[in-house]
Amino acid sequence: MWFDPPKEIPTRVLTRMPDRFRRFEASEWSDANRAGAPVDCFLEGPCYDAQGRLHVVDIPYGRIFRIEPNLDWTLIAEYPGWPNGLKVQPDGELLAADYRHGLVRIDPDTGATRAVLQTVMSESFKGLNDLTLHHDESILFTDQGQTGLQDPTGRVWRLHKDGRLDKLISTGPSPNGLVLNTAQTHLYVAMTRSCEVWRFLLRPDAVVAKAQCFARVPPGVAGPDGLAMDSADRLYIANPGHGCIWLVDPHGLPLYRIQSAVGRMTTNCALTPDERSLVITESEGGSILIADLPPAA
Repeated sequence: MWFDPPKEIPTRVLTRMPDRFRRFEASEWSDANRAGAPVDCFLEGPCYDAQGRLHVVDIPYGRIFRIEPNLDWTLIAEYPGWPNGLKVQPDGELLAADYRHGLVRIDPDTGATRAVLQTVMSESFKGLNDLTLHHDESILFTDQGQTGLQDPTGRVWRLHKDGRLDKLISTGPSPNGLVLNTAQTHLYVAMTRSCEVWRFLLRPDAVVAKAQCFARVPPGVAGPDGLAMDSADRLYIANPGHGCIWLVDPHGLPLYRIQSAVGRMTTNCALTPDERSLVITESEGGSILIADLPPAA
């Protein structure tokens, strides 16, 4: 609205989940999320480790995969959860936002998992979705559950290194992906069901004031999902409702539309370590897409 049409950037398929890992089963997850239709996978949570290896989750089957630079896939963990957001911690272990189990640490060498945070004052989370890491070693994560316009009670939390827990947002219409700016002073949160990305200042205390709608995506069957931020503070907004990623400048101006080469379920994205490319999970087809990025002006 009130902007020039964003330029198009094409994508291509980088790799897809090998057939040997695919299942085609009905499950409790597919009952709730796909009207009972069986699914063979649902990829999410792309992130890179220090060796430049890509990791993704397979939500319905509680699996974590590592994709080598030569595009070989390795199953490194499988457990009875629904992992979604995924990040590599400074010590090399993985941290997942799990809808069933809260925050979960995964040892990438052994596949062992352990709970980090499952409840708040003995009360279960609504259902975690995504997370991001601050350089002060706090963890910011969304508690989406089944919230939406009918129930705007989704939450955004911050877990400090010393165990303190801040409730930053409690009125979110489906908080989903989240990302920090490069200075790590502001947090951006995708609100899926209102088709918005919110932005607000992070303070040392838990006070949030003047949260702003930073960007909107066109309405449709699904709003913004995963987010990524490059070193020039350009924001990447995954939008499965329209099968694309929106690239927005630091002021909220939409610059590019990165269009899926296959499928519409572009749920999340991550910059390659050199920031020359963007990888995208096309979740329903089990593909990883890649787009070559224009340099920042």
